[in-house]
Amino acid sequence: MFNYLLKIEYDGTNFVGWQSQKNGNSIQDSIEKALKKVLKTKVKIIGAGRTDKGVHALSQFANFQLKKKIEDKKVFINSINFFLKKKLITILGIKEEKKNFHARFSAKLRTYEYLIINRQGSLSIDKNRAWHVKNNIDLKLMKKGARILEGTQDFSTFRAASCSAKSPIKKILPIKIKKLGNTISIKISSKSFLQNQVRSMVGCLKYLSTNKWSITDFKKAFKSKQRNNCAPPAPACGLYLKKIKY
Repeated sequence: MFNYLLKIEYDGTNFVGWQSQKNGNSIQDSIEKALKKVLKTKVKIIGAGRTDKGVHALSQFANFQLKKKIEDKKVFINSINFFLKKKLITILGIKEEKKNFHARFSAKLRTYEYLIINRQGSLSIDKNRAWHVKNNIDLKLMKKGARILEGTQDFSTFRAASCSAKSPIKKILPIKIKKLGNTISIKISSKSFLQNQVRSMVGCLKYLSTNKWSITDFKKAFKSKQRNNCAPPAPACGLYLKKIKY
C-alpha cells in the first residue's frame, strides 16, 4: 500500500468547506471525484485542516492510500488538475510518505493568514478574498491586543459551540501583523486551533483596533472564557490556510 501526500491550493468561496457534507459541495468531495476519474478507483483523502465555508488555502495538505504506485507524478498532476480547474482547486504537488503518515495528526505547525483591506472604497479585485473594513484601524492597538493572545492559554472565548476539540488550551506563537498600503496581514501559528478560533480572534482585534473596545474590554472578554463575550467573528473570505509544517 502506498501513502501519498497532496499539496493543494483553493478558493473556498463557492464551497461549504473542506470536509464532506450533505448540504453542498466540499473541497474534499471535489478532489475525491477527480481522483476517482484519474485513478479509476474510489479514494478517501484525509485533510490536514478542516477549513470552514468560504475559507481559502494557499497550502492545504491531504493524504490518501493507494494499492498501486503512481509512476509519473507530472502526468498525474496535469490529469487531476484538468478535472479541478473549473472549481478553482489546484493540486500543486504530490509525494510519497511513510505508511504511518497522517496529514492531520502528523502536522507540527499550522499558519493561518488573515487579510483586511482598510479603506473607504468597496472591493472589486479582492472581493471574497479579504475583509473590507472602512473604519480606521489603529495598528498599534491591534498589535498590543495580539500580544495578549500569545502563549499557552485557555481560548474558550474564541471557540465555536460546535467545536469538538478535547481541550480549549492552545499555544499561539508570536502573532505577526504587517500593513502594506491599505492591506493588513495577520499571521497566526499554532500546532492546532479550535473551530472558528482564528476568525474570532481577528474579530476581537478589530473591535479593539477600531475603538469599539478598550484594552480593558478586550482582556475582560478573553479572560471570561465565555463565547457570548466574543466580538462577531471576522468573515471567512479573509482567511487563508497559509502553511503547514511537518
